[in-house]
Amino acid sequence: MNRTYIFLLLISIGILSCSDSKNEQTEIQASEKEETAVTLTEQQLKSLNIAMGKIEKRNMGKVIKVNGLLDVPPQNLVTISAPLGGFVKQTDLLQGMKLKKGQVIALMEHPDYIQLQQDYLDAKNQLELLELEFKRQQELAMDKVNATKTLQQAKANYYSTQVKAEGLKARLKMININPDALEMGEIKQTVPLISPISGYVTQVNVNLGMYVNPTDVMFKIVDTRHLHAEVQVFEKDITRVKMGQRMRFKLVNETKERMADVYLIGREISTERTVRVHCHLEEEDLSMIPGMYFSGLIEIDEQPAWVLPDEAVVEFDGVMHIFVRKEKNTFEIVEIKTGVTDSGFTEVMVPDGFDVNTPIAIKGTYGLISLLKNTEEE
Repeated sequence: MNRTYIFLLLISIGILSCSDSKNEQTEIQASEKEETAVTLTEQQLKSLNIAMGKIEKRNMGKVIKVNGLLDVPPQNLVTISAPLGGFVKQTDLLQGMKLKKGQVIALMEHPDYIQLQQDYLDAKNQLELLELEFKRQQELAMDKVNATKTLQQAKANYYSTQVKAEGLKARLKMININPDALEMGEIKQTVPLISPISGYVTQVNVNLGMYVNPTDVMFKIVDTRHLHAEVQVFEKDITRVKMGQRMRFKLVNETKERMADVYLIGREISTERTVRVHCHLEEEDLSMIPGMYFSGLIEIDEQPAWVLPDEAVVEFDGVMHIFVRKEKNTFEIVEIKTGVTDSGFTEVMVPDGFDVNTPIAIKGTYGLISLLKNTEEE
């Protein structure tokens, strides 16, 4: 009898304990659910600088994230070499120096330059004599005085020397020697290298007295007035990119946003499954240098959407939220889904039954989050 009584008593205690535990858990859950609002004092309201607003309609552009670098067209990047090789007699170039088109950037010297000029003058003198001989043989042939073979030989000698003289003339022009001035008897010991474009020196690979081959790169000059932006777009996104679309981009370690327009779209997919897209800058900036990296957003479409300023939307426990005002000093946190961001605004998906005219905190939201966290910890 006593054992039966004790057994029933233990069962009763267990039931009561489970009931108390469930009630306590329910109270904790209820308490957690209640911590969705924060009430501010007048002083807190002023110190947090809270500003109110509401959800509004705005055209939002859907974007594609891209990375790229600044580059120049091939005609704006020049590699300078000595066409016939030679020794560097003089140069004052340093990296970063600004040049004008037609400016002398170096003087070259080599015995071959003098020999080339001598060969041209000899060919020109021989050409005059051969021309006279050819005309004389033509006249004799008309009178049938000379043999046909003699006329043909005179003709061959004349045209052969003419071709030789023209070839030497072309080689002289390659090293910037004027054949007309040379015919006046002015043989030059040095020849100039001329800058074909205006721009800035980016490479100097020679020094005085150095011998360079025709294939050696002596200098590199770049004209930065026509920079463009080259971006890589992934294969899955390239069909949405169209010519004329705008791109917003920022250089590395810069906060300034710049603009460009899509100008050309590549027709080849790289091994990384990307396509090159060429964009023209809206504004030239001489402070920018070819090779600078940037990150950008290509605006592919614009559609009306409900939006809030970026600061109005805050992340809490890995979920995006906003704060709506319930009373003068009371703000309730509301979970919300977001879309694209553009020009300081974030697209928000309005929940069913939500009044778009509801007052929403658009400034000071990070302070509200901090107060809400403190309230939960207490």
